[in-house]
Amino acid sequence: MHVHTPITVRYGETDMMGVVYHANYLLYFEDARIDFLDAVGYPYDEYIEQAGYMSPIYGLQVQYRSPLRYGEAAFVRTSVAQSLPMRTVYRQQVFRADDAAGTDEAGEPLLREGATPLVDGLVTLCVVERDTFRPVSLKRTFPDLHRLYGEIIEEA
Repeated sequence: MHVHTPITVRYGETDMMGVVYHANYLLYFEDARIDFLDAVGYPYDEYIEQAGYMSPIYGLQVQYRSPLRYGEAAFVRTSVAQSLPMRTVYRQQVFRADDAAGTDEAGEPLLREGATPLVDGLVTLCVVERDTFRPVSLKRTFPDLHRLYGEIIEEA
């Protein structure tokens, strides 16, 4: 399962060369993970935060292949690459808007033939108690979400 989150590069997100400053991709990724959780029926604020938990980044691998520039339209394609009891790895890729090729019969977003990501990331998150920052098991704390992730996983 993939969720596509649209982005339009704003001037303030670029550096002096007019390209997206590398750290801003992490903000795009964060917005896309929130959209992903909404799309699978587990809104972050309602399901995780209101239960007294947070989901910080545990690890990050990012490859920057080609830049986005001010004013360009793009999207972040998010999927679950790995689901462990204590961590979830999301695959997050940035594509130009014209790399989208509609949806399949199940409504799943499709990429056009030959589309390659401009930025390719594996973002690992854990779940912690909000008050203590103590890690908890996603499998025990949110078993329905963990089970769903196991069903929709797409190997990175």
